[in-house]
Amino acid sequence: MSEKSILVLARRDHAEAMRVAAGLTIFGHRVDLVFMTEPVAETEENAANAELLEMTGIAPQTTVPAMAGELPLLDPPALGERMRDADFVVSL
Repeated sequence: MSEKSILVLARRDHAEAMRVAAGLTIFGHRVDLVFMTEPVAETEENAANAELLEMTGIAPQTTVPAMAGELPLLDPPALGERMRDADFVVSL
């Protein structure tokens, strides 16, 4: 199986999106994660999932202006380009 580019959009469930993104790296795919809709809640579950992202080499980005100090901020055109260039887009 050849490497695929997968974009995970964390829209409704940030914790699940982080778990899915980390899990997809097992198959050797390039996985990107974009947090959307609201800032990621500061919970123990999300902290543990953030560690998973670090271990798998996923550097999340965001479309949420309030998170711009923590993560790279994507504007709508940049997000559209990322979606267009991905082989698969997963929305959670």
